[in-house]
Amino acid sequence: MAHIHLGEGSFPLWALAVWTALGVGLLSAVVYRLRTGGIETRQIALAGIGAAASFAIFQLNVPIWGGVHMNLTGLVGILAGPLLGTLIALVVNVFSAAMGHGAVGLLGANVLVNASEAIVAYYLFRALVGLDWDAFPAGAGAATVGLSVGAVVMGGIILVSGVNGSALPRADLAVAVAGLVGFNLGVALVEGVLTGFVVQFLASVRPDLVGIGASDADAESTGVTA
Repeated sequence: MAHIHLGEGSFPLWALAVWTALGVGLLSAVVYRLRTGGIETRQIALAGIGAAASFAIFQLNVPIWGGVHMNLTGLVGILAGPLLGTLIALVVNVFSAAMGHGAVGLLGANVLVNASEAIVAYYLFRALVGLDWDAFPAGAGAATVGLSVGAVVMGGIILVSGVNGSALPRADLAVAVAGLVGFNLGVALVEGVLTGFVVQFLASVRPDLVGIGASDADAESTGVTA
């Protein structure tokens, strides 16, 4: 849901280096976990479907506050797990940048933003299901919180980095970014509710896809096997 839409050269070089290094570090850890733990065929299929759906809806951009849209990363995290969810965030951002939707230089920053959404949504969903929450409130709540975390991470990255060529003082930039984050929090609530309905439907027809009612859900739904 959250995404930094600034163009090439918007961030200073030191910021690009920092966010790229952090993004590469996160992806390296994910790839290592996947290589050592393995991937289930079911999870690969879910990852492919999730990546396609996320990329498709990601391109529907509302030109408000620099661009606002949904990207289903909360749902992707719940279904594919935090590891594959992070890789999906990378794939979606790479293809989007190739189409001019976000700067190539901001791939590291945007992967951090969207991966945080998938990771938080997954772990919160598992926690809520463990507390015997129903599928809809668990899915809606987890997705909303995950997407909200992504919006805050996005705002933090922009504030820490600054924007090249901006005439706004740091305090005014903070106000503008706060408005952007606030608007994205509203969109997070809408996307969270939609995610809840999707999760509720899947739980009624294929509960194994969301790890509800399966004895090995906690071990398998992360996208890796022991």
